[in-house]
Amino acid sequence: MFDTKVAIIIRNDLPAWQRMNVVAFLATGIASAAPEAMGEAYVDANGHSYGKMFGQPILIFEAELAGLQAAHQVGLARDITVLPYVFAMFSTGHDEVNRKVFAEEDPANMNLVGLALRGPKKAIDKTVKGMSLHK
Repeated sequence: MFDTKVAIIIRNDLPAWQRMNVVAFLATGIASAAPEAMGEAYVDANGHSYGKMFGQPILIFEAELAGLQAAHQVGLARDITVLPYVFAMFSTGHDEVNRKVFAEEDPANMNLVGLALRGPKKAIDKTVKGMSLHK
């Protein structure tokens, strides 16, 4: 039904509140990077219009740090949309500082806590191969 796939990978050693926070931030990144992935506005029976949501499912996976780092490198090599979230971003309070601490990370060894991916189905499947869906 869809030519593309969206996946979010969350580090499996995070507390629940951090997992939820990372998923929320990464989902906004995918929406920003791929506005064409957004569906139409929802309208209730009274005609009240609500916002738009993704027009396709988002699969949520979990992995250890090494799995996230491997998926990050595979995603970059496959030229798909890759949105990383690093641990240092938990200690900041706004976007400008988030981008600063992100820029200080070693790209080959990021302390990833989450990763969002969007691209052709086969490329995403190969990038998340062997990972479990989040429980």
